[in-house]
Amino acid sequence: MSYLDNILFAVLLIVGFGFFAASVKKIIRNINLGVDVDRKDNPKARWKNMALIALGQSKMVRRPVAGILHIFVYVGFIIINIELLEIIIDGLFGTHRVFAPYLGVVYDVLIASFEILAILVIFAVTVFWLRRNFIRLKRFIHSDLTGFPKSDANYILYFETVLMILFLLMNASDLHLQNVPGGYSHFHKAGSYPISQFIAPIFNGTSNETVGLLFEVFWWLHIVGILVFMNYLYFSKHLHILLAFPNTYFANLKPEGQFDNLASVTKEVKLMMDPNADPFAAAPVDENAAPSKFGASDVQDLNWVQLLNAYTCTECGRCTYSCPANQTGKKLSPRKIMMDTRDRLTEVGKNIDANKGVFVPDNKTLLNDYITPEELWACTSCNACVEECPVNISPLSIIMDMRRYLVMEQSAAPMSLNAMMTNIENNGAPWQYSQQDRLNWKNEN
Repeated sequence: MSYLDNILFAVLLIVGFGFFAASVKKIIRNINLGVDVDRKDNPKARWKNMALIALGQSKMVRRPVAGILHIFVYVGFIIINIELLEIIIDGLFGTHRVFAPYLGVVYDVLIASFEILAILVIFAVTVFWLRRNFIRLKRFIHSDLTGFPKSDANYILYFETVLMILFLLMNASDLHLQNVPGGYSHFHKAGSYPISQFIAPIFNGTSNETVGLLFEVFWWLHIVGILVFMNYLYFSKHLHILLAFPNTYFANLKPEGQFDNLASVTKEVKLMMDPNADPFAAAPVDENAAPSKFGASDVQDLNWVQLLNAYTCTECGRCTYSCPANQTGKKLSPRKIMMDTRDRLTEVGKNIDANKGVFVPDNKTLLNDYITPEELWACTSCNACVEECPVNISPLSIIMDMRRYLVMEQSAAPMSLNAMMTNIENNGAPWQYSQQDRLNWKNEN
């Protein structure tokens, strides 16, 4: 590479990583729009969760075929990109396989491993593409997965396939030039190529200058492809390859059936039950504080972990596929809940960007404009979606917070639920008979 190429490469890196840093900054800003919640307890259990679920893929392999194939893609794509560090150094300084002299045999093992993983990635991605487009698994052709979300999955598969092919072609042309009698340019023998050695013969009979040019083309396309893919993550469900780690770390450690009480309600109940409390004593008022709200009607009312969940969603559909409400034909789809939350959060972020860091009310909310009450009330709160999610996302927590808003802010509970709550208030039980008759059943048996 010439000095001009080195400079061009440096500019490309700065632009690529600059755009990526700006996207990461926006994601962090948007997540921080949520209500604060403490998830710093029990770090030992949290690290274990992250190691087993995000790194170890323990929930993915519950479905062995998809799980093993996903491990091929996950491990292959991550480990192969370790070579990105060497590519960056070679690109900036015009060197060739700069790590080879220092790592010796270890370098040969690494390159060989990268190649084997690359071919495994291509195989796995091909199977995934067939599952989506020919076998058409039910969860991939669901009514909530249309438009860009449906196409996005295929774009990712194409991206990964092209990047792996370019990687192998780059190595094959490199190997050919390494074996030129008397040497060629700055190419020296380095690495072991168990896959590329079978591709390299396609360059036989081609002039060394042409193969050198092809190597440059493959090299540039590979690094540009990586930078483009890295910046595409912001718009894609594939963002989970980064966010799965913090998402599993900050996941709820409480039993799945345990719900949090609203602090404001708990405080009121404690005051009511305290015989020494003065019910007329006014609590100090913070004039700058926003008025308290029961539950959530928009993304700003959700906590930051729930917003992190929305960005982490892989859109795999395991949650919806296991949802009993969805299976009986109701409109609820836990996957749609997460996708709608992310879409609304993205819209709010764009609003803030357009108004110089301030959110201007747009007469839209997550509730009603994105998610309907019908969807929320269809949920049986069985936690099947939470149990199935491979990265510990909880659609149920968002559903419950929005239900709270409907009940406590809008008094908009379904008629049957209102009747039950009225009976509990009047009779101390969900059934419509007096407390004196509650034990009559024992006399009848």
